[in-house]
Amino acid sequence: MAHSINKDECIGCGTCEAECPTGAISVADDGKYEIDAEKCVDCAACASVCPVEAIKGE
Repeated sequence: MAHSINKDECIGCGTCEAECPTGAISVADDGKYEIDAEKCVDCAACASVCPVEAIKGE
């Protein structure tokens, strides 16, 4: 079960990308971030640092 970022809530700060140990998070064309489910190990490190709580487990 990978985590996902709610793009309506994401503010594009990049805090989550820096925290991800597997490099599963990247910025999309719209300036918001997205998680590659294939690389996500469901550690929740990104969710714990998101200032707007836009990252949730699926």
